[in-house]
Amino acid sequence: MSEELKARIGNYRWTICTLVFFATTVNYLDRQVLSLLQPRLEELFGWTNSDYANITAVFQFTYAISMLFAGRFIDKLGTRWGYGLAIIIWSAGAIVHALAIPIGENLSLLFGWMGITAFSVSVLGFMFSRAILAFGEAGNFPSAIKAIAEYFPKKERSLATGIFNSGANIGAILAPLTVPWMYRNWGWQSAFIVIGLIGFIWLLLWLFLYEKPEKQKRLSAAELHYINSDGSEAIASQAHTLDQKVSWVKLFGYRQTWAFTIGKFMTDGVWWFFLFWLPAYLKAQYGIIDEAVIAPLSILYTLAMVGSVAGGWFPMYFINKGYAVYDGRMRAMLMIAIIPLVILAAQPLGGISFWLPVIFIGIGASAHQAWSANIFTTVSDMFPKKAVGSVVGIGGMAGGLGAVVLTKLGGALFDHYKELGHIETGYTIMFTICSVAYLVAWSIMKVLVPKYRPITDL
Repeated sequence: MSEELKARIGNYRWTICTLVFFATTVNYLDRQVLSLLQPRLEELFGWTNSDYANITAVFQFTYAISMLFAGRFIDKLGTRWGYGLAIIIWSAGAIVHALAIPIGENLSLLFGWMGITAFSVSVLGFMFSRAILAFGEAGNFPSAIKAIAEYFPKKERSLATGIFNSGANIGAILAPLTVPWMYRNWGWQSAFIVIGLIGFIWLLLWLFLYEKPEKQKRLSAAELHYINSDGSEAIASQAHTLDQKVSWVKLFGYRQTWAFTIGKFMTDGVWWFFLFWLPAYLKAQYGIIDEAVIAPLSILYTLAMVGSVAGGWFPMYFINKGYAVYDGRMRAMLMIAIIPLVILAAQPLGGISFWLPVIFIGIGASAHQAWSANIFTTVSDMFPKKAVGSVVGIGGMAGGLGAVVLTKLGGALFDHYKELGHIETGYTIMFTICSVAYLVAWSIMKVLVPKYRPITDL
């Protein structure tokens, strides 16, 4: 697209992309606080790896179930108010973590009366807080993907998705820069409160700047025409079909739904494993803790951010060469799926320097974000806008359940091998699983949907 044409069309859609980027940044700031405090909370409350795995598994399980309904909710309520309500809930949930101990004491009394004594006060309190956070955060990606589908034509969606998805890495970089400082100066509760409040600032901007494209007064007629340049999508919009309810049962009847769902189940847990366990890994194997984690985590998530944006751009190379949108995206995803194999070298070469596993895992995280930008966009490639939130929710649920499985497996393996005196074996097993997950996922997706098949009968 020439610069003259870009100027004539306008770029308000990128303002929306920027808002979604910042929401995703806040989303990951909120969820990253606990993993950074884990080494200190482990000492303070006497947690085992299984205790921490149980806390994170509650987050992932709640997130998974909530994602299913969040997608449906966003489709029904609309992007503007659906996203707004989601960030209210997850920001409040982040702040509730500061009250985890008194909440845990009350839950302990209740569960003790019921004869349930499996968890300590602190574990119960953080489980409850993580559940609220997860319930709200489940609304982020269905809302974000729907906003991108509403404001971008198909050929730009993977790039826009890659840009907003890179907010996850910015959040993961900002967290180690701020959380240890707040812990040291103000106490562990302060990190949850301060970062939780940021979401309410974003909410004001979102409600002021976002409206459906058809009602958006800041959007030029030329840009609206460009957004709706996919033909069938424009006709669907003009026919006012976006608010029609789409049956879950009908969605499960499409191979496209299963391709996305299985792809998410196989790979989401890898990213969550990196997100929740990396500070624990650096402490367990290299004794790195508090501010010392800033440099390795910043480098790792900077690599992931580059992967997110580059991954969003990559399919456009094939599309510009004449490939159909889906076919170009799948070709790019195959190449991306090969990259995480470098994680296999993390443990064998880790004895040379801890920087080697940090870099290898960073490359794997970069590949995940590139993969994520594209797998999300396969939904808006194949489904009409009115079904995007629901399908993303179904896949998000599957991804969350996959993350629960991987988290519980990791916690059990780490406790087992720690007791045997070589916890590094547990991480070797987990890194192996993470490295091959994408190739397995891509193969299944390709078998289910070998060629581009858009859904036209919803």
